[in-house]
Amino acid sequence: MKLELDEVRRLTGPNLLWDKPGAIVDVFITDTDADAVAQCWQRWVHRLLDEFDWGQEESTYRLHADGANMAISAPMDALYTACEVAELAWDCAVAELLSLSEPDWQARLTELSSELADEVNPELLRLIAAANDQNVRWLSDDDDLSLGTGAGVKVWPVRELPSIDTIDWDSFTDIQSALITGTNGKSTSVRLAAEIAKAAGFNAGVTSTDFIRVGDDIIDRGDYSGPGGARMLLRDPRTQMAFLEVARGGILRRGLPVESVNAALVTNVASDHLGQYGINTVEELAEAKFVVAKALDAKSVLVVNADNELVVNQAPKTGKTLCWFSVNEANPLIQAQLQSGGRAVFVRSGKLIYHASGLFEEICAVNDVPMTFGGTAQHNIENALGVIGLCRCLKLPFSAIRQGLMSFSSDAEDNPGRGNVYQVDGRQVIVDFAHNEHSMRAVVDMVNRLPASQTITMFGHAGDRSDQDIADLTDAVAALDADLYIISELAAYLRGRELGDVPAVVEKRLREKNVKDEQIYVAKDPLSGAKHALSVSKPGDVILLFVLDQREQVHEWLSSQVTE
Repeated sequence: MKLELDEVRRLTGPNLLWDKPGAIVDVFITDTDADAVAQCWQRWVHRLLDEFDWGQEESTYRLHADGANMAISAPMDALYTACEVAELAWDCAVAELLSLSEPDWQARLTELSSELADEVNPELLRLIAAANDQNVRWLSDDDDLSLGTGAGVKVWPVRELPSIDTIDWDSFTDIQSALITGTNGKSTSVRLAAEIAKAAGFNAGVTSTDFIRVGDDIIDRGDYSGPGGARMLLRDPRTQMAFLEVARGGILRRGLPVESVNAALVTNVASDHLGQYGINTVEELAEAKFVVAKALDAKSVLVVNADNELVVNQAPKTGKTLCWFSVNEANPLIQAQLQSGGRAVFVRSGKLIYHASGLFEEICAVNDVPMTFGGTAQHNIENALGVIGLCRCLKLPFSAIRQGLMSFSSDAEDNPGRGNVYQVDGRQVIVDFAHNEHSMRAVVDMVNRLPASQTITMFGHAGDRSDQDIADLTDAVAALDADLYIISELAAYLRGRELGDVPAVVEKRLREKNVKDEQIYVAKDPLSGAKHALSVSKPGDVILLFVLDQREQVHEWLSSQVTE
């Protein structure tokens, strides 16, 4: 029997296990009954909670192939203490199961009672309860509490809160917001949605894995797909509409960044980053992505991909009002929506069409949307369809949707790292950040549809993937049938491997795919690989660069080479 604690952390929003705030314990369980282990932990949890005068709190758990995720509920002002209680229960359970000496849990609870006195904030809880009664949105973190969002927001330090009887509840206003998740297309979708909102006259804000932005102003760069980015954006008085990218990691680590939104979009679900936080299968990944549905009420709509099997299987389980989108009008789910009067977005005779309540609206031709590359970028057609559905759920006018779609470009300004195009001396250079099999195959499919004298590609992989994962990713690129494959070393992404290890796995796989030695070149980094690609190319060639590292350096260098 092996029982190993992986991580203990706070849950601040609706999450995979339930909707309650509290603490979660991730554990690995080997060679024993995982359910019996989790139940033992639960018994200890409730014994400790009773002793701690938290008898009203609850516990739950979720089993997975490697162990369990186990959670306790707790007051919002005591989540750090909750983590300590949950971990203490684990230590006690392990001691019982392995017949070890029982920890002195009474002494530890006495210590925690002292620590709890410094953490609790009754004024915070009273103000949150009052905000809920007044139907006013609140956001809280370690430092601040805010009421309202956008221009109607007010923010206070959590230790300097106003008296409830001094608050003018009518002074707080809220802005429309939406959650966008999926394996691929999230960043493109939030940016496109913001462009449409801009066309409708809103100063829209976005959070993403690349930056947080209000209007044209980037507040900060970095991964802001979690609760911190959402709070920062919603508290900015300039924000008039918010599109929040929600990544798998943020959902699993902390829960949803906000408890309620006006609409949500799930772009797709495909294999990526399995084996973390107890998510070991794509079906479990789909469950994690669809946590966003918990932020929707009876009047809100969930926009979902009718062409993605995992989405099709998961979406109906949410019980939410659905808007299906598909590149194929004949898709049975689209046809069912048309017959029932439900919401649907699809392609008909090369046009993007929106339907609701028996009414059809022609948005524009697929080929008129720049990011579709004249209809060759199937994945961006899907992204456009999903965003159309989302924006209609937010009641943005069709005129703004048309304008936004046709003004949003696949360049480094509108959509950095996603299908950016550079014209260099008759060569078409495409740069993309795709790094999982699903997204790489989508980009390769697009490039295969473009006319080219010859095709050159550069790619590299992070070292924390297995050899089989790297081989599968290499297969995705090999589908390009390129004239030259440049393998880029990624020194910043070795993640436990040595220099040369990943390129060696890639070279081996390319040779197994019958790629000749003279078609393979190894570059020391992405910038060197990009320069080599240009140096050996000629007018009429298409160059596809998958750039995971040195993105800014590659962009700056390519921009200096652009001829038209």
